[in-house]
Amino acid sequence: MTTTCLVVMGVSGSGKSTVARMLADRLGRLMAEADEFHPASNIAKMESGFPLNDSDRAPWLRSLRDWISEQDAAGISTVVTCSALKHRYRDALREASARVVFVHLDGSRELIAGRLQGRSGHFMPPSLLDSQFADLEPLAAGEDGIRVDISATPEAITDTVIAAFD
Repeated sequence: MTTTCLVVMGVSGSGKSTVARMLADRLGRLMAEADEFHPASNIAKMESGFPLNDSDRAPWLRSLRDWISEQDAAGISTVVTCSALKHRYRDALREASARVVFVHLDGSRELIAGRLQGRSGHFMPPSLLDSQFADLEPLAAGEDGIRVDISATPEAITDTVIAAFD
């Protein structure tokens, strides 16, 4: 039996960690933060204000894909946070043995920039937000997933996601 991995995606500051934690708690699923899969060199690059490129992201995405497959092999459905900004990044995650479904947390640049200004303790500086929006390729027709507007509360967003996949 194939399990399901909900990948909560979007630009930095869209609320991925908050919504993913709520989904994992309500659905009784194991959760992983994709940020924890980054090698130290990626984190250092972002902390220095430089955006990651595709070759920086490739081993990170493979590591995350392999973790999803390991959980699937154990019969465990999961929730993962991952920016998954480009189609090819999502394609890499879809190589996992589990069914991978994307939940795109979508909002305006202004709303997200305001959230980033109030956030501390994260290695992703607000100065990289424009590069994230430049890389963002919204879910395309045929991609397994939904888009959710982030102007609602995290609780309402979580309710929307759960209702979409019931």
